[in-house]
Amino acid sequence: MRNDIPDFSRRSGRRHTRHLLTAWMILLLHSAAAFSSVNPHIVIILVDDMGYGDLACFNPESKIPTPQIDRLAASGMRFTDAHAPGPLCHVSRYGLLTGRYPFRTTFEWQTEPVIKEDEVTIASFLKTQGYQTAMVGKWHLGFKQDAEDDYTGVLTGGPIDRGFESFFGIRASTDIPPYFYIRGERAVMPPTSTIEANNSEGWFRNQGKFWRGGAIAPDLKLDEVLPRFTEEAIGVIRDYKASKTDSPLLLYLAYPAPHTPWLPSKEFVGSTRVDLYGDFMHMVDAHVGRVLSALEDADMTKDTLVIFTSDNGPTWYEADRAKYGHDSAGPLRGMKGDAWEGGHRMPFIARWPGCIQAASTSTQTICFTDLLATFADITTAELPATAGPDSFSFYPVLVGEHAEDDPIRGPIVMAANNTMLIRSGDWKLIDSLRSGGFSQEAANSSDGATGQLYNLKDDPGERNNLWLRYPERVAELSEQLAQIKREPKTRN
Repeated sequence: MRNDIPDFSRRSGRRHTRHLLTAWMILLLHSAAAFSSVNPHIVIILVDDMGYGDLACFNPESKIPTPQIDRLAASGMRFTDAHAPGPLCHVSRYGLLTGRYPFRTTFEWQTEPVIKEDEVTIASFLKTQGYQTAMVGKWHLGFKQDAEDDYTGVLTGGPIDRGFESFFGIRASTDIPPYFYIRGERAVMPPTSTIEANNSEGWFRNQGKFWRGGAIAPDLKLDEVLPRFTEEAIGVIRDYKASKTDSPLLLYLAYPAPHTPWLPSKEFVGSTRVDLYGDFMHMVDAHVGRVLSALEDADMTKDTLVIFTSDNGPTWYEADRAKYGHDSAGPLRGMKGDAWEGGHRMPFIARWPGCIQAASTSTQTICFTDLLATFADITTAELPATAGPDSFSFYPVLVGEHAEDDPIRGPIVMAANNTMLIRSGDWKLIDSLRSGGFSQEAANSSDGATGQLYNLKDDPGERNNLWLRYPERVAELSEQLAQIKREPKTRN
């Protein structure tokens, strides 16, 4: 059996030598100012349920104007093969923060913290490297609480207990009650009022102005959450600048949009040809632009690594494509929750002036789990042995050190509900015929295939199932999948 998967077990014993060389190259090419940004501020902007095809910089056929994010891409690097570690909100966030594949843990986020006390996060790690750490937005990874919690006490196990020095946000999505703001470890106001459930005519039940009924805090209005988070993030940047500290800043801004409910403010209503969703996505773009402008106003742009991406694929059906002529997943099959690419392949942009080449593109396959190792590489610090078990640094790709045809990491493995997939090079295996997610459809089984195999280089839309044609490849990938599931980590 042929095995052409490269060995990624090497961890950079040459890391510090390589970083010295890289630093000298940056110094020579980009001046002393660029050299000082080797340990940059880090701003991660994670939007919610945005598809690969929504941004014009990834899909020229998009019907939604996104000028601010497009400008960010023009000044940085686009990754065209970047993946969430899972195709749903909570699992994706877990992998991003911990560098660990979500299938390795359990998710009882309604009553328990998903991230355990002994797990290293990007925030707790960067804090050890002298960073100030702040989070704004949607947590969705649980707090320790009782079933009858009235939310008047301390909420433990959340961002403050997992490495963030400050937090302002909400516990989950803006369609999952109870709805209330949290600052630090306490509710700003407990959810003592009630809001009725809502749906939008002309959309599927889980689209449009959809939210579930339940408890809500008197000071929270669902249509004000997105603007409020922008103001809080700008406040973090301004307060940091005013503090005149020498410590770099980590800001993790997790917008709960364009996830439902789609609630564009008045100035964005009717601004696109894609109705509520397009208008709301246009609004998200404008708010991303406000945060980027705040960095500019604080004279922090040149010293900041900005990472922009989405947590998983969109909630966008075939009827929506036909009605609006817009494909939120672009050329990819599937949507939120799916094992198909539309569920987890995400637009991913990285900007770091002087270090990342403007208007550049990488086809490297990366995963959100890779952020932790990448940040360790940037700070030239070793990760603890148990940290980031599925994290591989793509720092060499960012700074142009790594050849595009040389994979920077090993296979990606993830779960989509009860369906597992493995992606290795051009090949992708899904261990069932199901999508696993919101598409609620299955691949054709009339030929007797029991799973799915695709060559994504030739078939990015995953329409030509090669399961029966290449049994050796099926066996090879199935064994790799089983091995990664058996082992507690993929990096050494």
